Amino acid sequence: MASVRTRLAVLGCAVALAAGAQVPAQLADAPQAAAAARHQWVALGDSYTAGVIGAAGDTFEVPRDGCERTDQSYPQVIDRDLGSLFDLINVSCAAATIENVTFRAQEPIGRHLPPFSEDPDYPFPAVPPQSEAVGPGTDVVTVGVGGNTLGFDGILRTCLELGAGSGGVGTPCRDDLADDIPGRLTKVGKEYDEMLAVLHERAPHAKVLAVGHPTVIPKDTSKCRYNDLQQFGPITQGDLDWLRQDVLEPLNKVIEKSAGTQDAVGFVNLYDSSRNHSVCDSGKWVEGILTSDSHQPALVHPNARGHRNAADHVAAAILNSIGVD
Repeated sequence: MASVRTRLAVLGCAVALAAGAQVPAQLADAPQAAAAARHQWVALGDSYTAGVIGAAGDTFEVPRDGCERTDQSYPQVIDRDLGSLFDLINVSCAAATIENVTFRAQEPIGRHLPPFSEDPDYPFPAVPPQSEAVGPGTDVVTVGVGGNTLGFDGILRTCLELGAGSGGVGTPCRDDLADDIPGRLTKVGKEYDEMLAVLHERAPHAKVLAVGHPTVIPKDTSKCRYNDLQQFGPITQGDLDWLRQDVLEPLNKVIEKSAGTQDAVGFVNLYDSSRNHSVCDSGKWVEGILTSDSHQPALVHPNARGHRNAADHVAAAILNSIGVD
């Protein structure tokens, strides 16, 4: 989506030039005029928004709060692209559930993921519910959340454990968990509806953009090498097919359906644009259990390229929401 990036650059230059042209005549009023021209954008979400892994950049908060927002995550990329058009408030946080966005304080985990990694700064103080960053002056809200409410991390760990004893054959994870998935998806839909209602109540004039999940597992799972930890490790091909068809694709559909129930909410589809960039593709936008370059824990999270793609699509939706063609 190079055209979006070009449009952002042009808009940023135009705003800067316009501001510069007003300085000689309206020097005293320039700060107020600049502030009035900016839109307030609040970014909410979990690790797929925050960035978290080293392949999505460096953590930039000092001191760290444990939410692991990285400088190549899509809110930060858009913030640089949009220049002076927006004031960004990014309160996304690793491991956040829908309830953590809506009403429940969260105790961030940082990079404390035993047995994969220990974080010397863990435990971290609780952070408030993310919706508290949204208010009457908010113009745009982006929210990318749902996987932790579904329990995808636990599903992934179970599939890894059961797959390790399978020899790559069968569907041990599906056999163990399939009956639970419909109820989990129902829970996501109910809590997502409640979250959107709260966001609308807190910012009645804001456009809310629900950001979906990218393609994680390819349609052709024969691309995925059994026991390769840079992909899905010992998860069987049959379980990967199940995870794609019955867990991840339905999760996106639940979020899209919830977004479609309100006029002030839009859905940002990242799935279609990332179809050929799954964990098992050579040009991957999502890392596997371990990263391809440094073999650090990634636990199936987007890398900087994946966040760049998300930034392009989310930025286009944000500009559309404020009437910029």
